[in-house]
Amino acid sequence: MSFLLQSERPVGRVLEPAARRELGWRTLTATARTKIPPDGARAPRKYILWGATGQARVLRECLSREGHELLALFDGAEGLSSPFADVRLYTGRAGLNAWLAASPRNDLGFLVAIGGDRGRDRVQIQEELVAIGLTPLVAQHPSAFVAGSATVGAGSQILAMSAVAVDASLGRAVIVNTAASIDHECILGDGVHVAPGAHLAGCVVVDRYAMIGTGAVILPRITIGEGAVVGAGAVVTRDVPAGQVVVGNPARPLLRRPEP
Repeated sequence: MSFLLQSERPVGRVLEPAARRELGWRTLTATARTKIPPDGARAPRKYILWGATGQARVLRECLSREGHELLALFDGAEGLSSPFADVRLYTGRAGLNAWLAASPRNDLGFLVAIGGDRGRDRVQIQEELVAIGLTPLVAQHPSAFVAGSATVGAGSQILAMSAVAVDASLGRAVIVNTAASIDHECILGDGVHVAPGAHLAGCVVVDRYAMIGTGAVILPRITIGEGAVVGAGAVVTRDVPAGQVVVGNPARPLLRRPEP
């Protein structure tokens, strides 16, 4: 759940074949103005991270290569310690409000450093931070490839040695993790996480909040439904319904996740 504000969550849905066009249009419309500028064209920014575990370490390393400066960390969980000796960790919305009051800054950037299958949380927290005037960044590691015709939504994270191919479209707060690949004309909805070493062949559709596990392979023109999870190393040869967990080669249903 969100650690900032309470809001109603949409229920899951099965992405029927006819809905592929709807998801594609929705995602392309949302990301049409968020093409990543060429190397060297992004001015260094001061930013914060919401999330203070492993993904924060990954993002700081990625963003530091472009001169971005991490000012503070925030997390809703109690009892955590900052992973960085030089960056303080604040807890919850109260900590965020206190820090903003003491350190007012214009055009402050941020990313949500929450990975795994928590895409819905990542998107909701991002929306709440945008609502208070912060600006979501796009992280692209220098070793990652993003095609010039690809579109990448605000708050997305394209990590080391990954690839986003021609005419691919990524929604908001998408994670393409280390050495993962998104081939031509794929469409990824908001909050999708493609884990390290996973590979999506051409024209794959992944609906919002789904997770593709480490080393998984999705064959061409497959649709992965909202909130579905593809297990590590799975080979997906047919569409996966919303909320379904699949594992194995070929991938088979393991269980169905409860609707939020």
